Amino acid sequence: MAPPLDQRLPSPALTVDAVVFGVDDGELKILLIQRGMVPFAGSWALPGGFVKLGEDLEKAVRRELESEAGVRPSRLEQVAAYGRPDRDPRQHVVSIAFAALVRLDQHSPHAGTNTRLAAWFAVDRLPELAFDHALIVRDALARLRSELSHTPVGIDLLPPKFPLRDLQHLHEQISGRSLDKRNFRRSVLDSGLLQELDEREPAARHRSARLYSFNQDACSALET
Repeated sequence: MAPPLDQRLPSPALTVDAVVFGVDDGELKILLIQRGMVPFAGSWALPGGFVKLGEDLEKAVRRELESEAGVRPSRLEQVAAYGRPDRDPRQHVVSIAFAALVRLDQHSPHAGTNTRLAAWFAVDRLPELAFDHALIVRDALARLRSELSHTPVGIDLLPPKFPLRDLQHLHEQISGRSLDKRNFRRSVLDSGLLQELDEREPAARHRSARLYSFNQDACSALET
């Protein structure tokens, strides 16, 4: 039997934070908000906030994302828990971090509750972040990198039709290293996750290239 409430030890507060990835003009980016309240007023941070009593964690992070940045991703995955006692100057706060992948053309962030600004930043040019959010970003990026070999992460980041060049560049952005064009092309085509389209991209900066799309059935089979 649980002890009476007045005999229980004080508990840490609980928050959620979200690392939302997107791709803009070939660059991998992360959504940040500029805090409008103390602590760290004016500093950049991940969207997030306190979990309400009786509230589901995913519902909490979705509520915070919409209220602070106006963003509603279709899927969220837990990354890790962060509970260092001094991570928040107000009190002992444990945070559950989530990650999401979105297409930037479907999400236009704007400042909301307790935020001054909401904007996308390239992962390799992030400003100094409040709390331990730099650590959370590093962990979320490491998780995303680990998923490259067995998950079609591009399906949530790229437009419905794309040249292989854009998919390779996305993998290079996430992995942080250059990839051999021939080996990459052979690997992704042999995976069965792509289907070649009878279309070419409009002539622009590059030589017009064949367009591809993700095979939805093959990608869904990986998740079952």
